[in-house]
Amino acid sequence: MKILTAQQIRELDKFTIENEPISSYDLMERAADQAFSVLGLLDSFYSSIVYVCGKGNNGGDGLAMARMESEEGSPVQVIVLEHMPEGSPDFAKNLYRLSDETDIEVLHVSSMDQFPEIEEEALIIDAMLGTGLDRPLEGIIAQVVQHINTLSNEVVSIDMPTGLFAESNEKNDPNLIIRADHTITFHCPKLSFLLPETGNFAGQFQVLDIELMQKEANLQSPYEYVEVDELTKLYRTRRKFSHKGTYGHALLVAGAKGKMGAAQLAAKACLRSGVGLLTAHIPQCGLDVMQVGVKEAMCSVDTNQDHLIDLPKLEAFNAIGVGPGIGMEKDTANVLKRLIQDAKAPLVIDADGLNILAENKTWLNFLPKGTILTPHPKEFERLVGTASNSMERLDMQMQFSKKYGVVVVLKEAHTSITTPSGQTFFNSSGNAGMATAGSGDVLTGVILALLAQGYAPEIAAVLGVWLHGTAGDYALRSESMESMMASDIIANLSAAYRELAI
Repeated sequence: MKILTAQQIRELDKFTIENEPISSYDLMERAADQAFSVLGLLDSFYSSIVYVCGKGNNGGDGLAMARMESEEGSPVQVIVLEHMPEGSPDFAKNLYRLSDETDIEVLHVSSMDQFPEIEEEALIIDAMLGTGLDRPLEGIIAQVVQHINTLSNEVVSIDMPTGLFAESNEKNDPNLIIRADHTITFHCPKLSFLLPETGNFAGQFQVLDIELMQKEANLQSPYEYVEVDELTKLYRTRRKFSHKGTYGHALLVAGAKGKMGAAQLAAKACLRSGVGLLTAHIPQCGLDVMQVGVKEAMCSVDTNQDHLIDLPKLEAFNAIGVGPGIGMEKDTANVLKRLIQDAKAPLVIDADGLNILAENKTWLNFLPKGTILTPHPKEFERLVGTASNSMERLDMQMQFSKKYGVVVVLKEAHTSITTPSGQTFFNSSGNAGMATAGSGDVLTGVILALLAQGYAPEIAAVLGVWLHGTAGDYALRSESMESMMASDIIANLSAAYRELAI
């Protein structure tokens, strides 16, 4: 789904109201009804629910949800912050309905002296401010946000954590942003949810479709949030009359003395991801390890004992992956240089391959177009440069992809994939248990397999990252985040593929 800016979302609301047609109040009721339904799915016990509302439309959402909650018989408290003289028309209408249709007493608060004590077992609903904010909080709302952040209560934000900007927060004050455990947002995730400095404010977020008319409004965005429904259209099912040659022959250039585990993980992941044939080019010291540990892989053995100094002939391969465990020896760096110069098949470069590139940046100009680079944040910093914040780093990533004609997969919680055409895709799958040794090697193997099967580099990267994350989510069903290992991700790739085949 497209990730829209706050301004675009306001335009989309307006377009939907005018063209569905629907009143702004009924659109608010639609959003509140869906958000209220999600609240019931939270797996926790609360003694009561406290709605803390501003006087704009976000507060109107909160008032409508409080009315619906009251109809269910739940204990509800409503606090309205008097941060401006007049509320929005739809807020006012919901305030009237709340008083007319329920017995809820609304507490109007204009100073912290009036703010009530909230019992520890209560759930706090943050409905103070939504997507329209573009400057740091001040006044009573700022004071309430700081107070709530000192409490141990679970907090659910509606649409946005109050105080968080939808895009760049470079000029924001992080001490004036609600730290939500959950965020229930509408239509699409906001860009700030997906960036490391600001994503933690949103906690776990859920996107609700409130039937805004985006297709008709034709709003464009360079950012997309990737979910399984979109990927099923890209996934290719296997044909009945096919054979191993149909699904490509991949070359994996990997391993050095003491680092053959990285080569094994990448090889196993590649084979689990549908490649027809895999050849691993490895140093002599790794032959027995690979032949015993990955029986399905063929081996091309280097002339050197402990690290790579040469390459096999490349003509037979449909895709080439390089980097896992290869080390930084000068001879090995020359292998990468020759590969960049000579390869006609698509490349995916990871790990030490990226570190070698970072020390030889003139080679970037010779990377084959469509090469996939898969850095983690530190590798990205060495390769591209240091950014002062996540938005600046994202811009650097996008410009790097355009300049060199490469796909960059920046690995983190919501892995971002930038393409030469200027698009950025954020991944929706995965969990913190995947922050473990070898996880990146597994991703290299998955993407390599997809490239060998003929997927375009952009699709191989987006699809591979999602499969990798989804396999990690399945692994979490039997492992804890602390106990998960990279091999658990490989073991669950089959479950990830089954989701695409449904």
